[in-house]
Amino acid sequence: SPTPSPTPSEPSPDDPAVVEDQLNGITFPLPDGWVRPQYVPEDDVMMTTDGTYDCPGDGGVCRHGLVISRTVTANAESSPKALAEQDIEDAADDAYDRDTVGGKPFGGVESHEVVGSGPVAVAGRAGYYVRWRVTTAKGPGGYVQSLVFPSTVGTESPILVRYVFDAGEDGPPLADMDRITDGIRPVGDAATGGGVGSSIGPSA
Repeated sequence: SPTPSPTPSEPSPDDPAVVEDQLNGITFPLPDGWVRPQYVPEDDVMMTTDGTYDCPGDGGVCRHGLVISRTVTANAESSPKALAEQDIEDAADDAYDRDTVGGKPFGGVESHEVVGSGPVAVAGRAGYYVRWRVTTAKGPGGYVQSLVFPSTVGTESPILVRYVFDAGEDGPPLADMDRITDGIRPVGDAATGGGVGSSIGPSA
């Protein structure tokens, strides 16, 4: 069988229900129905929902949910609020408008609605999130969230976590966004909770 492409998402040595982002020094909880990425072209995907389906637009294979973690480097801005607000449109376009080869797996983004935003504590650090409900030309659309918080290691470079959840009955529960955010921890520190502000509002 073919070998999965390398990914920074590794099982935690102490807990198989946790995914470790070694580059950014954090771990994510793996909710029910989510798996470590396999055969995923992007190299910064931490987890996906289990299984795939035929995209409703230009063809190809889609997943009902994924979580991406990356370091913000080429940006003079360091405010989590500003970075999250800057990223959310790109996150929506990358998820639901055009794919990496220019196809439109969902027929393109038609509109969006801001359904949540605000400060949130992540791994004991002060972060910020923005959540959009995206309407697409084909399919049920989905929810996209950009979450930014300072790293707990090194130069404390901002970490950007993108959440992509299909809407509709086949999409993952929207509450999983909050569960994953609440469960982010520094590597080796299982005790650091989200703390004050870790609740990030209603799951619209």
